[in-house]
Amino acid sequence: MSVATGQKHIDVDSNRKGDLAEYYAVTWLWDEGYEVFKNAGSTGPIDLIAYNLETKETLLIDVKTFQEQKIGNGNYSQTSNTRSQRQKNLNVVRLGFHPITRKLRFVEHKETK
Repeated sequence: MSVATGQKHIDVDSNRKGDLAEYYAVTWLWDEGYEVFKNAGSTGPIDLIAYNLETKETLLIDVKTFQEQKIGNGNYSQTSNTRSQRQKNLNVVRLGFHPITRKLRFVEHKETK
């Protein structure tokens, strides 16, 4: 995978792209007023727990990197917006990371029956 900073591209090992996305997510959530706690392990339904001291809101977050489409040059598609049954039971939200722009946004969930 290749990540761009301005015009410069940086190659990122696919095993590390999730770590990069999570670090950007932590700083973005700090800017949004949350205290953030990372999952100490590398597996599980939750990557981050975010708590807003002002609103008392707690979010269980799964960070996902948007995937490059094979059609076109430099186009990125949404990450999967379906959650596992365990994530649904825990009310986990997805936070999508765009590796070129390094922007984050919460992903709308498609609930299947």
